[in-house]
Amino acid sequence: MALVYKLLRPAEWVAFQTDGVFAGSPDDLRDGFIHLSAADQVAGTCAKWFAGTEVVLLAVDAADLRWEPLRGGVLFPHLYRPLRLAEVSVVAPPWPV
Repeated sequence: MALVYKLLRPAEWVAFQTDGVFAGSPDDLRDGFIHLSAADQVAGTCAKWFAGTEVVLLAVDAADLRWEPLRGGVLFPHLYRPLRLAEVSVVAPPWPV
């Protein structure tokens, strides 16, 4: 399975580590799924949703993904359940966008 990526704000990452599961950001909760990105979509997601903030990049190996159209019909991975900490394989330290 190919890795997908989740961008979190540092406080969300701290809470995720504490809880062991991530139910979603406010945007994820509003939309009913966890928004993820393929490798070639991360830069665009940073620019569109995280400009001027600090982010933590998680590489995720999650099952049960649905690839659904967003942004002009481009398919993005979505997760319709909480993300488990055990599914995170790599964490990039926070950096400003």
